[in-house]
Amino acid sequence: MSARLRLWVFLVGAAGFAALFAVACFGLPSFGSGYHPYGVRAVHAALGHHTANVIASVNFDLRAFDTLGEETILFAAVLGAVVLLRQTQDEHRTTPEPAVVHPRVRRFALLTLPLALLVGLYVIAHGQISPGGGFQGGVVAATALHLLYVAADYRALERVRPLALYEVGEAVGEAAYVVTGLAAVLAGSAFLANVLPFGTLATLSSGGTVPVLNAAVGLEVASGVVVLLARFLDQAVEIEEPGEGEEEAQDTGGTGGTGDRDDRDDGDDERERA
Repeated sequence: MSARLRLWVFLVGAAGFAALFAVACFGLPSFGSGYHPYGVRAVHAALGHHTANVIASVNFDLRAFDTLGEETILFAAVLGAVVLLRQTQDEHRTTPEPAVVHPRVRRFALLTLPLALLVGLYVIAHGQISPGGGFQGGVVAATALHLLYVAADYRALERVRPLALYEVGEAVGEAAYVVTGLAAVLAGSAFLANVLPFGTLATLSSGGTVPVLNAAVGLEVASGVVVLLARFLDQAVEIEEPGEGEEEAQDTGGTGGTGDRDDRDDGDDERERA
């Protein structure tokens, strides 16, 4: 296909999109109107399935399939980072030196760590009845663990962060979401349809499959963020490129050699003057 033909294809497609977009805009309710058809329907659907948090109902019930795509994007991104940042054959690991942390920073981080972890788990567990959910709570829980890196050092973080376990957790979270959707199909409904009992409104067991999918996302996000940060921290703290240590030694030795030559030159000048 020539460049001219590609340009015409683009222009035709852009014109069609512009026309459809203009029609859609003119069909929207007037600005400032009290009529919100999509919001009203979302609220009615959420309350009908006993989900107090309408946002959670939209994410894990009305458009649960779209949320599966968002979760899969994160899963693929973490997988890609793991592949790209893996240690190569010509790289080597070095033991990081213990960091010196100010006592006030250490106390603050150690006191904040359990609180931040508890908040993250709380946000995940209450995603269907209050603001938050698996995405938000998963990020909070994952970053809470890294306060140990701030409070102590990298070795302390590694002791509470077995990467193999978190890699399995990420895969389990992704698989649990898909299995929940397939269970709905086996129950005779659509993929990811809300087929579980709706329970009592504003309780942890309410919402049918919403808390199940929310928990799966929370597990996948928390584990994925831990694995992602671990790969970047490994590159920054432990993994060295080939010859990196030798170059530092050569730079130090080269400076000393230059200084010796300068001393010899100064001695020769003094002898000539004498």
